[in-house]
Amino acid sequence: MVQRWWVLGCALTVFCVETSTSHAQKTAAKKPAAKKEAPPPLKFPPTLPNGERVVTDKSEAFLKPSETIGKEIAIAKTPSTVDFLYFPRQDYEGKPWSNWGNSLAINGKYYASIGDHYSQLSSKGDPNLIGNAFVFEYDPQKKSFRELVEVRKLLNMPEGHYVPAKIHGRLDMDDEGWLYFSTHRGSTTVTVDKFHYQGDWIIRVHPESGKTEVLACGPVPKHCIPNSVLDPHRKIFYGGTAAGEKSDGGSVRFFAYDVNKKKVIFDGPDGPARYMIFAKSTGKIYYTPGKEDGVGQLVRFDPDQPGPPTPIDTEIGMRAATQETPQGIVYTVSKGGKAGESLLFAFDTKTEKATELGPAQVGSMNYITTIDADPTGRYLYYIPGAHGGSERDGSAVIQFDVKTKTRKVIAFLHPFYQEKYGVTLAGTFSSAVDPDGSKLYINWNANRGGRSWDCCALTVIHIPESERRP
Repeated sequence: MVQRWWVLGCALTVFCVETSTSHAQKTAAKKPAAKKEAPPPLKFPPTLPNGERVVTDKSEAFLKPSETIGKEIAIAKTPSTVDFLYFPRQDYEGKPWSNWGNSLAINGKYYASIGDHYSQLSSKGDPNLIGNAFVFEYDPQKKSFRELVEVRKLLNMPEGHYVPAKIHGRLDMDDEGWLYFSTHRGSTTVTVDKFHYQGDWIIRVHPESGKTEVLACGPVPKHCIPNSVLDPHRKIFYGGTAAGEKSDGGSVRFFAYDVNKKKVIFDGPDGPARYMIFAKSTGKIYYTPGKEDGVGQLVRFDPDQPGPPTPIDTEIGMRAATQETPQGIVYTVSKGGKAGESLLFAFDTKTEKATELGPAQVGSMNYITTIDADPTGRYLYYIPGAHGGSERDGSAVIQFDVKTKTRKVIAFLHPFYQEKYGVTLAGTFSSAVDPDGSKLYINWNANRGGRSWDCCALTVIHIPESERRP
């Protein structure tokens, strides 16, 4: 007599047990696992159905929470209208296409950056493999992009020389309409002498005239610039760096670069790893030295006395920060992750005191890398799940009321876009609120079936007036 049991696991295994008159002898034979069919290769550039360039939707599905959302979290009553489109120039597969630096909404336009994350140094016959990054202007009236900067073309580096493939700091505009940014590596193995690495660049572009300028290469020699903010009036570009060589011990330096004088006016150790507070009313800079996890003590840099930053009697968490509000407050959010839950803080630029406002997360995701205040200073906007996984909470877009200290989801964008357009909005490092408070721009790392993500897409969320009234 023969008996068979079938067991399903990672592979299908058949166990055959035979009985005999003397004793049972067990033998097991493994059946080769059926090969999974590889998914079809992704198409580049990414496209919308029927050749549409932009789609606009308003759906009750935007108000349907995922199961991970806490019961205490409010949900908007009125669905937003959302414009959706892909960023241009994604004509080949990136490694992956992604956004890492914060964006800007100003003068009726939105400015954002993307990069291909390559920096492989050798084209191997394909110029796209060298590495590249772009800055775009988006016009919400025309619903169209305009390319402002192609980094590889601007720098025009020889074959075998390092080319940055990310813009990891902020985009900021000065009082004269120049847009500033810094560059950052793609691969972590290329910022070395072998590839002629001297340091990363500070660049500016004038959107109105189209003029582009390279201001500096290696303001801190042999260091990348993943963190930046601009003083638009004093024309001082501030940066937090990352050492190109791993053997440098992962040192983070803080520098201040005077744009008018074209020189570094301060460079010192123990800089800010990922974000800084800029107090526009005073011109002072604040950061937690070398920290992006948890809560740490703030230091202050005063451009009127450009010496080593001074510790102040205030602790705060700061993975991201808003611009200063009309009330003189800058809001920050701590990293969360292994450091614990992500927390919101209010920093008063007059008293230099910080107040903890409470938790930021609304569900299972707690990594937040971009946070924006509306022009009234009443509402904050942010998106948990920056480095992938935002969809686990429904790609939730959060509004935080600083007066009532309540969290409200104004839109769940997943699974709507996945079901209708085949794209999952997986996370973002880049968002901005329009100066009139009616629109929230989000530059998404999006997944059409790749790994974590494979392209960048823009949503423009038109926030109903009823959802932003006191």
